Amino acid sequence: MNQTERLAKLERDAEESFPFLVSDEKSSTLRTPEAFASETPKAQKHVAFDPQKAAVKPWVHFVAGGIGGMVGAIVTCPLDVVKTRLQSDVYHAMYNKTPKSSNAVVKAYQHLKETGSVIRELYVNEGSRALFKGLGPNLVGVIPARSINFFTYGFTKDVVTRNFSHGEEATWIHLVSGISAGFVTSTATNPIWLIKTRLQLDKSKGKHYKNSWDCLKHVIKNEGIHGLYKGLSASYLGAVESTLQWVLYEQMRMFINKRSLELHGNNPENKTTKDHILEWSARSGAAGAAKFIASLITYPHEVVRTRLRQAPLESTGKPKYTGLIQCFKLVFKEEGLASMYGGLTPHLLRTVPNSIIMFGTWELVVRLLS
Repeated sequence: MNQTERLAKLERDAEESFPFLVSDEKSSTLRTPEAFASETPKAQKHVAFDPQKAAVKPWVHFVAGGIGGMVGAIVTCPLDVVKTRLQSDVYHAMYNKTPKSSNAVVKAYQHLKETGSVIRELYVNEGSRALFKGLGPNLVGVIPARSINFFTYGFTKDVVTRNFSHGEEATWIHLVSGISAGFVTSTATNPIWLIKTRLQLDKSKGKHYKNSWDCLKHVIKNEGIHGLYKGLSASYLGAVESTLQWVLYEQMRMFINKRSLELHGNNPENKTTKDHILEWSARSGAAGAAKFIASLITYPHEVVRTRLRQAPLESTGKPKYTGLIQCFKLVFKEEGLASMYGGLTPHLLRTVPNSIIMFGTWELVVRLLS
């Protein structure tokens, strides 16, 4: 064998041995070069980024959910104030002076005009700060609420999927995860939402509360610790809305991802920057659409929850609303079915873009921290 042949043989041996040169952590014992090659990056499947399926640590969803909720709450706070006032019986008669048309289009326009007039009156009569009343406790509530919600939902879905569904997602898993997230979040944050509601309903002249801390002390002193949990039963009912939103969002998200695979395949390198932006916008828009549908179906609980937290008194000094069912019946009897949808327009104007902003920000933060 001449020198040239020896060098050629040595080169072939080196090429065949290379796949076995791995660390002890990934020992090559009992492996073939073909088996090792199947694990190399070139042979790995490229899967589009999906924050619901990506291998993300739980704390990332916790942080991302809080940041998303914070951004959405700040942007949409003025509409939240308007919604709360239109739900309240104190402001209901004040703002609902114009008889509503039976025509759906005209009625929608009247609601939009009414919302705009409330914002204008707030700004003129109470100043720009009035548009952000309750923002402090709102942020204190939103950040942990969204963090808890996203964390609990993701954790529950992961546990149930691995242990009861052989790793395959299903609609019933989304339903169970949504109920779990709604129950835990409502219980943990109800006192904060009660304080926020009281502050937003507090009149600027002759107001009862100086700030959030003063409101907290006043409620505990006059109503006891259990006073902080007024409206909790309606909040549990409200968990139906968040659960429905999660289920609808998951269905839309899976459709978007399936469509993406059909158009671009598994390799993200096939997508342009425009494609990535459009898919992110579609997933964010799906969150808004899911919130819109869920809100229309479950909105009356919002009015009842506000009334229970508001805790108005009768002329005798006794509480006007004593429970969930009693509140539903009394509001319906005294004010009619339309009052059960008081503040719906500003609610939709706030929650739909809020969901888009929140889910869009959440996905961006998850991608950044992963």
